[in-house]
Amino acid sequence: MRSVELFSGCGGLALGLARAGFEHLMLVERDAPSVRNMEHNRARGVEHVAHWNVHSGDVREVRWSERAKSVDFVAGGPPCQPFSIGGLHRGEEDERDMWPEAVRAVREIKPKGFLFENVRGLLRPKFAEHLEWIRLSLTEPWLAMKDGEDRASHLERLRANEDGATYHVRVVKVNAADYGAAQKRHRVLFIGVRRDLVESLEPPLPTHSRERLLWDQYVTGEYWKRHGMKKPSDLPSNAIDARTVAALRASHQKPEGLPWRTVRDALEGLGEPDSRVEISNHVLQPGARSYPGHTGSPVDEPSKALKAGVHGVPGGENTMAFRDGSVRYFTVREAARLQGLPDDYEFVGSWTENMRQLGNAVPTQLSEFFGNYLAGILSAASGGARRKAA
Repeated sequence: MRSVELFSGCGGLALGLARAGFEHLMLVERDAPSVRNMEHNRARGVEHVAHWNVHSGDVREVRWSERAKSVDFVAGGPPCQPFSIGGLHRGEEDERDMWPEAVRAVREIKPKGFLFENVRGLLRPKFAEHLEWIRLSLTEPWLAMKDGEDRASHLERLRANEDGATYHVRVVKVNAADYGAAQKRHRVLFIGVRRDLVESLEPPLPTHSRERLLWDQYVTGEYWKRHGMKKPSDLPSNAIDARTVAALRASHQKPEGLPWRTVRDALEGLGEPDSRVEISNHVLQPGARSYPGHTGSPVDEPSKALKAGVHGVPGGENTMAFRDGSVRYFTVREAARLQGLPDDYEFVGSWTENMRQLGNAVPTQLSEFFGNYLAGILSAASGGARRKAA
């Protein structure tokens, strides 16, 4: 399945899709440090990355129609600052809103399907109309905004045309931990498939759960056994988790699916920073601290979402919290593991810069799961079309 990607960052979304079988013909990113990291790992021959064609530049200057015949799939993560909780909340009024460029790529390429990722802040009531505009614009990208037309008028035209639109589009609220990432990262995905290929499009069910993790930790003790530790005699300190454990013990029924992956799971075998384990980017960064509203990640839960901005880098979410109350920063390598990047993906540049890139990245487990889901739908549709033609 041949694809192109917009706003690639350091490559988390692209790597997950590559693992799902997508062949990236071009990745577009204007942020120079992110491009440098992708190019560095391409030159080093990192699996999947070695084949990437990284285009450093402004996505607004790319003429997608020149590549339309060779591309099956479009992906990307438009800049999230206009909609993030930590941003200015200006939405479509923010010049960094690149959703029109995502829509343009779909319009010019006419792919079989697409996948876009953004922050869950886009789901807030304030942005409800803009969210609807994005969804309907992707549903019928050829119904473009006219010169001089405002967003509200365009939205009305899109609504009137929805029944005859070209794509099935679903807006899916996700927590990356529910799909195998060792991180509680809440995001929104836009998934789309052409209507001539499938009759409907239903989002897949999660594969991992908090309940199954609590079962393994506080009912069977399997989690602690796997890590060579003694099962705690007490209940979780979190009152909600404690009530869940009590209910699980009373029911004697193991939750279906897999357990959430924890920080301890993700960092297994890595060793302490600056240890003799020869692995890149595993260097201790001093000065970690927590402060109200921005505390560290307990090691026996999925981490909090890594942050790219000022709320994360000086302290708080980008730290690991231990049972004795102490905290320390995640190293770049540890943060990369939380995002699902392989140990041979090497970061160049400063800790602050690389943590910014990792804080913006899509967990590879999340993109691989949805990549496999969409690839399966498109492959089945292509097989059905070939059988009909025969």
